Amino acid sequence: MNVDEFYQSRKREWESLSGLLELAQKDAKRLSPSDVERLAGLYRAASSDLALAKRDFPRHRITQFLNQLVARTHAILYQGESIAIKNIASFALRGFPRLFRETFVYTFIAFLLFTLPALFVGFVVASSPDAAMWLLPEELHRLIPIVENKELWIDIPIEERPYASSFIMQNNIRVSFLAFASGVSGGLFTLWILVQNGLILGGLLGLTTHYGIGFELATFVIGHGVIELTVIFMAGGSGLMLGWALLRPGLMRRRDALAIAARKAIQLLGGAVPWLVVAGLIEGFISPNESIPPVVKWSVGILSGVVMYSYLFFAGREKQKAWKFK
Repeated sequence: MNVDEFYQSRKREWESLSGLLELAQKDAKRLSPSDVERLAGLYRAASSDLALAKRDFPRHRITQFLNQLVARTHAILYQGESIAIKNIASFALRGFPRLFRETFVYTFIAFLLFTLPALFVGFVVASSPDAAMWLLPEELHRLIPIVENKELWIDIPIEERPYASSFIMQNNIRVSFLAFASGVSGGLFTLWILVQNGLILGGLLGLTTHYGIGFELATFVIGHGVIELTVIFMAGGSGLMLGWALLRPGLMRRRDALAIAARKAIQLLGGAVPWLVVAGLIEGFISPNESIPPVVKWSVGILSGVVMYSYLFFAGREKQKAWKFK
C-alpha cells in the first residue's frame, strides 16, 4: 500500500478524531460518555496508524501529521493527571533532555544566527576599531573610550553582588522569554534579537582584542557564558520553532500547529530556567571576583559546559537491550 492509498483509507477516522479534539479543546465537558469512548478508540487506531507510517513512510509529511494528532489526543485524554514531584523529576531527568534533542535543529540554527555575525563583526572590529561606531548599538558607544584606555566596565562591588546576581538572573530570563515570544512574528523578531546580541558580543570582544584586553573580557564571560549562551540559543530556537509552525503548518491547521510548537517551546524554556539561575550566580559572584585566578574561571566555564552538554545529549536515552543468540 502506497502513501496515497493509506491516506484515503484512513482519512475519515482522522477527520473524526480531529473534530472530537476541537470540541474537547473548546470545552471537555461537552463530550458525552460515548464521545469519550469514541475518542479513546480513535486514539488507539491513530496510534496504530502512526506506528505503520513510521515503518513504511518515515520521512513523509503524513507521519508528522499523525505524530502531532496522536500527541494532541494524548494531551486531552490525560490532562487530568496531577503534576506530582515524581513527574517533575522525570521531566528533569529524561523529558527535558529528550525534548532538547528533538528540537535541536532549531537551537542549532539559533546558534548559527548568533555566532556567525559575532565572528564576522569580531574580526572586522579587531582589525579596524573605528568600525565599532557603526557596528555597535548607540547605547554602547559610551564603552568605546573606556576600552581605548585599556579598561573594562565589568567590575561589580562586593556589597552589590547579591543584588547584581538577582538582576542578572531576571534579565537573562527576560531576554530568553522575549526571544521565545518573538516567534509569533514568524520568527523575524527572534532572528533580529539573535543577530543583534551576536553583533554586540562579537563587537565588544573584537574591540577589546584590538586594545589588548580581549583575554580579560573573555575570562569574565567564560565562567557563566557557556550556560547563558546555550539557554539563549534554546530560547531563540523556540521562537524559530513557533515561526516555522506559523509559516509551514503542514497538514495541520495553523493554530493547531502553533499550539503544539508552543507547548514544546514552553516546556523547553521551563527546563532551561534553572540553568539561567546557575549562570546568574556564577556571573554575580565568580566572574567579577578579581581574587579568583583566571584559570579557575576558565575551568568553571569549561566544566559547566561539559556537565550541561553531557546532560542534554545523553540523559534520558533508552537503554539498548543486548541481543541474545541461543
